[in-house]
Amino acid sequence: MIQREFINVLQSKLHKGKVIVLIGPRQVGKTTLINTLLKDKEFLFLDGDDQSVVEILSNANTEILKNIIGNYKYVFVDEAQRIPNIGLKLKIMIDQIKGVQIIVSGSSAFDISNEIQEPLTGRKFEYHLFPISWNEFEGNVGYIKARQQLELRLLYGMYPDVINNFGNEYEILKNLTSSYLYKDILALSNIRKPDVLEKIVQALAFQVGSEVSYNEIAQLVGVDKNTVSDYIDLLEKAFVVFRLNSFSKNLRNEIKTNRKIYFYDNGIRNMVIGNFSPFELRQDKGALWENFMISERQKVLNIQQKTVKSYFWRTTAQQEIDYVEVENSKVNAFEFKWSEKKKTKLPKSFAEAYAPDFLVITKNNFRDFLK
Repeated sequence: MIQREFINVLQSKLHKGKVIVLIGPRQVGKTTLINTLLKDKEFLFLDGDDQSVVEILSNANTEILKNIIGNYKYVFVDEAQRIPNIGLKLKIMIDQIKGVQIIVSGSSAFDISNEIQEPLTGRKFEYHLFPISWNEFEGNVGYIKARQQLELRLLYGMYPDVINNFGNEYEILKNLTSSYLYKDILALSNIRKPDVLEKIVQALAFQVGSEVSYNEIAQLVGVDKNTVSDYIDLLEKAFVVFRLNSFSKNLRNEIKTNRKIYFYDNGIRNMVIGNFSPFELRQDKGALWENFMISERQKVLNIQQKTVKSYFWRTTAQQEIDYVEVENSKVNAFEFKWSEKKKTKLPKSFAEAYAPDFLVITKNNFRDFLK
């Protein structure tokens, strides 16, 4: 089993008088992580996928909840978004049953955030869990083996089941994509046009590393711009994609309103477009490397709980920087090159305006970027 770095974050929040909420896509290891956290403790497990549990909790008042919990000091509610009014139930537990640590997991940011937001205001620590990070992977298999598999990870991604089933990656990704990417999203939203969703996801997959125009996608798919925006928002809430907005502050010709959209996992991206050709034969090496580095960096920032804002930068004169981070007004700039054949320079206007640190990330130095 791959040791997850995020366990240290959760460990530090036990018995602080708040509900611990862990949200993330299916199959990233939320249940395994929480079971590991509680492995030496007696805890009550309430499964939101179990209809009998759902029925009992749906109608439970304060006294019933006290009886259900009994003498347990730890309660783990899995797939909590499936339990009606779970936010109110959790509020009762945390307010009325003292000394109990409640831990909640959910695969859907659609429902669980809406359910718990108001009832648990000031009563929760909320975190996101993503697929395996490069540091976790390397820590499990060792530096040499991890480095040997770098190109495989660029193709098949970092989902635990994918990593643990060498040789069967395609089948696992196919099942994973069809289940959570389409079935779960359609089931947990008002969308009834899976073909439109699929076309939008494919359009985004082909535009990784490029600026995304909602108008262009709308024309391509045959829907209006607002529909495209709604679907992309849905994909973000389902932890399929995330966006980077353009960085602008001082320069008149900076692009101010555009965005780039990346996938949280390269394997999901490649399954969407149906391309698992060997890495050395790919025409999209640069896009795969950029998506992998930026998504892995988001995992690092998430694990470290840093208040860093991420952007890209471009001007109307076509000067650009792949990735920009701002932390406490300090600006850092990064370019991603699988193998740097010629020296990459920071645009002079950006350097003069923001005095950033600048680094080109290649396959030879990327480990430092992910620490």
